[in-house]
Amino acid sequence: MPPVAPPPKRRPLVVILAIVGGLVALGVAGSVMRGVEESSGAGYPDAEYSLDVPKTLLGGRYELAQDLSDSEEARRIEDQAEGASGYKDTKAAVGQYSLGGDATKGTLVVSGMYGRFKNPDRARESLLNGAAAGEGSQIAVSPQDFHPDGADTTVTCEVLTKDQGGTEITVPICAWGDGNTGAAMTELTAATMTLDPVEVDLDKAAATAARVRSEMRKPI
Repeated sequence: MPPVAPPPKRRPLVVILAIVGGLVALGVAGSVMRGVEESSGAGYPDAEYSLDVPKTLLGGRYELAQDLSDSEEARRIEDQAEGASGYKDTKAAVGQYSLGGDATKGTLVVSGMYGRFKNPDRARESLLNGAAAGEGSQIAVSPQDFHPDGADTTVTCEVLTKDQGGTEITVPICAWGDGNTGAAMTELTAATMTLDPVEVDLDKAAATAARVRSEMRKPI
């Protein structure tokens, strides 16, 4: 018999990319739905900032793999926001990035929205709550607030575990919210996705999220 070919190498991060994209999209949708319940609060801020989906992030380390701002998930975010209390003029900004152009080395997903938001703190919390509500997801490290150097807003981070085909994957997620922008972000590498959840450096993750915000948030 001819020799049996070895099985193809698994590309786990390619699979995780889709999983995390769904998780974070759910988080954004959860934020909008919770906004419907909120009828009080200060007036809407002026529209001063939007969110770009640039070709690279983190100084060029990550390259854009897909701009999903016009995807079905993104349209659902915008549709849910129409007429919702606490949100006005909402547009989605969703991007999937690969480390050095190679998703097997690392991936970064940002799913967010921009417009005019009455309660940025509630939006930030809801982004994380929605992500944690994804099928097969569990909160392993509860949300913690961070104030990275140079950032003018709070970044909240948590660690989820996600069951994928019987394998438990560690998924750190950070979110920010301000009067004009809100997004959830996760960065995964072959090393970090197998970490014990309590070993995830959330200070570093929050600093990364703050830098992503600074590169995506643009004056109108």
